[in-house]
Amino acid sequence: MNDQLMYRREFYVGGEWVKPAGDEVLKVVSPSSEEVVGEVPVATVEDINRAVAAARAAFDHGPWPRMTPAERADVLVRAADLVKQRAAEIAEVLVEEMGVASSQAPFQTATVAPVFEYYAELIRTYDFDRLVRRGDMAGLVTSEPVGVVAAIVPWNAPVTLSAWKLAPALAAGCTVVLKPPPETPLSPYILAEVLHEAGVPAGVVNVVPGDRAVGEHLVTHPGTDKVAFTGSTAAGKRIMSLCGNQIKRVSLELGGKSAAVLLDDAEVETIIPKLVGGAMHNSGQVCAAQTRVLVPRSRYAEALEAAAAKAVTVPVGDPHDPATVVGPLVAERQRERVEGYINLDEGFRVVAGGGRPRDLPKGWYVEPTILGDVDNSMRVAQEEIFGPVLCLIPHDGDDDAVRIANDTRYGLSGSVWSADPARGLAVARRLRTGGVIVNGSPSPMPLTPFGGFKESGLGRELGPEGLQSFLEPRTIGIPPHLGDSL
Repeated sequence: MNDQLMYRREFYVGGEWVKPAGDEVLKVVSPSSEEVVGEVPVATVEDINRAVAAARAAFDHGPWPRMTPAERADVLVRAADLVKQRAAEIAEVLVEEMGVASSQAPFQTATVAPVFEYYAELIRTYDFDRLVRRGDMAGLVTSEPVGVVAAIVPWNAPVTLSAWKLAPALAAGCTVVLKPPPETPLSPYILAEVLHEAGVPAGVVNVVPGDRAVGEHLVTHPGTDKVAFTGSTAAGKRIMSLCGNQIKRVSLELGGKSAAVLLDDAEVETIIPKLVGGAMHNSGQVCAAQTRVLVPRSRYAEALEAAAAKAVTVPVGDPHDPATVVGPLVAERQRERVEGYINLDEGFRVVAGGGRPRDLPKGWYVEPTILGDVDNSMRVAQEEIFGPVLCLIPHDGDDDAVRIANDTRYGLSGSVWSADPARGLAVARRLRTGGVIVNGSPSPMPLTPFGGFKESGLGRELGPEGLQSFLEPRTIGIPPHLGDSL
């Protein structure tokens, strides 16, 4: 691995690589070897102030918000091309800093360039100005960039989720201060290099990794106009309360406890293995993972057996091995959290996994785990575990399945499975969740919005809605004859 990718000494601020104000460094530890594999400086309040000042100046006085949408689109297209060229490097860094299996890292990098391409295409035809008439009155409704955006991303998909914020924010004409997470701070640096090379003007994008304390300073900084956050629901609540004090714009993509609903005509024997495999992606560290599987009571024993049989065949091991599917969890504390749920005395059964792989003495691994005899009131069914753990819950028909699926404070994702797609769609419409898949048919991201109901978030990313979240509508009353020339 190239040390220049893994050992960073500077921040990207104001279009330059600048020395940090302090001397504290964060050592990046490999989740698989438990050894130091990289290092970044830790931002201080002074560093955050400098980054916000650069973004503020670029927004208030720089060319980016004043460029035509087509000119901004050209830059985004160049960024997309450069991301494609560096996708392998990004994947390698993700394997080292996060422990994601090398067989799965390309799934994260493959979603980055299309987001930049999508928003470049969208803004070329987007109606930023809209003329409204009534009688002898006319109004011009304009969509203005919201301003300086504080973008805070989590450790489980740092580059993907940075792109989900950067691409629409830049497309809208905003400037951004991006705070990568302390667990996986290295890969977002490559995005900074890409955007710099693509021609983003100085100060439009600034990258300063730091801890929670400086993140809170960034959120409350009077120079930021909007916060775009992805992370835990607990952290989202804190950010929302801080933004409320300033009436600051905020979008939140938070946790989930999504349900996969099998109806009584579904093929349990083929669907259950798919759901087990899906739940193990990124070692289960996915907010939209479908971690509750709702099965007809008459098929419950069969489903448990199929889930356990699949779980024990999922390859667990060194994330560098291309055969590995489940790598380690991101940190020792995360493994302790997951094991704490598995060891709860709630009356459920561990029907597969539940421990640490015996052949992996180093690294923060947990075996793919299936929990049976789970009641939806249990903590393992109500709280986000964020690990390779799947709960199977019986239901007594469509109405009962909908009730159980909706009996959660979350509402991010989900799926419905039925031999009758129309019946599946009817059930999907009843689920209080931001996204639902019928019979494994995904929506065409990034064209469609992603986000959650209830405590899974506020606002949407991707799709036209993702652009709109970085725009402010403004109404200008104009003389009616002026509208004839617009």
